[in-house]
Amino acid sequence: MTDLKSRLAALTPEQRERLKSQLAAEEPVASNGLPLDVSLFFFSANGTSESRSKYELLLRCAEFGDANGFKAIWTPERHFSPFGGLYPNPSVLAAAIAVRTRRIEIRAGSCVLPLHNPIRIAEEWSVVDNLSNGRVALAFASGWHKTDFALRPQAYATRRDAMAEGIDTVRRLWRGERVSVPGVDGENVEVVTYPRPIQPELRHWLTCSSPAGWAAAGASGANVLCMMGPSTSHLAQCVQAYRQARAQAGLPEAGGTVSVMLHTYVDNDRARARARTRGPLQSYLEDYIRQYDVMADASVQQQVLANKDALLDFAFERYFEQASLLGPQAKCQALINKLTAVGVNEIACLVDFGVDDDDVLASLELLAELGQVPAGAPRGAATEPARPQEIA
Repeated sequence: MTDLKSRLAALTPEQRERLKSQLAAEEPVASNGLPLDVSLFFFSANGTSESRSKYELLLRCAEFGDANGFKAIWTPERHFSPFGGLYPNPSVLAAAIAVRTRRIEIRAGSCVLPLHNPIRIAEEWSVVDNLSNGRVALAFASGWHKTDFALRPQAYATRRDAMAEGIDTVRRLWRGERVSVPGVDGENVEVVTYPRPIQPELRHWLTCSSPAGWAAAGASGANVLCMMGPSTSHLAQCVQAYRQARAQAGLPEAGGTVSVMLHTYVDNDRARARARTRGPLQSYLEDYIRQYDVMADASVQQQVLANKDALLDFAFERYFEQASLLGPQAKCQALINKLTAVGVNEIACLVDFGVDDDDVLASLELLAELGQVPAGAPRGAATEPARPQEIA
């Protein structure tokens, strides 16, 4: 026993981590059997890259997901920042994905509705729906960053109030209804958009971060796209509020999809997973925090900068250990089980936070082996998609 203790004490930190990883790998965690879809999520790729293959990871992941039964792929809307700068227009990238795939759903995650005329949203995504043979769905967000509203400054003050009206307009146009809108010289005109989409109804999500957002999503029959938040217990409260709002609105309480975004890199060597994700994730978190500079005064910015390294170290440890699909399959499955137990029925796996492309693809191979991809179709299917029905 003394010899074993001395040998353990002599291990380097890297060797200790590798031993921990090997021991964890011997204790697989089984799925709890609750239904779950797994989708791929893009958000953070740096727009300053001068590479001619900026979108290679997105397209390779789309093709992999399509061939291996992943439920959907999400493309975001980002403006005027290197952080996520590859994604100024999700409908353009969605069109490219549509012609490279056959069955995976193609979603905006999210479309910042107040930045646009709802008529254009209906037109552009109807094109994608046709290119994809009816695989489109949209998550809508109200937006928050003032700089983004350089595209439409008059919309900033009323952005939240305008959300419901804008969503209603998009959905009515999607159905083929005539919508009356202001025209030239103050006269209203009635418009119908073309081309007509494949799907008769537009499936949609609300991007939620506040209790009011969850309640609004439930009452309106929308699905929810969210981050995990501070804890699974907090998330459970949000899901419960969402279900209650659905019931109060006369909708099936158990209906709707709750999609939770998680940073994802699955690797059964825990030490290697930590090494490959620490730098990229800390850089991602630093860039994410910088988005809020416009909302903080100089003293707050200085205080954050002075404590940056400690904050990033703490944030990485929290994400790696508690709030991500980073590391061995058993660790990831344990978190999946916790989330499905509180009512989550889709994981949106964020994969573009800086890990090398080939490592991301290798990670997806392991992710697909967790036994929960997908809830609705056989793995490896590449058949023509069935005509989707509205989730509401």
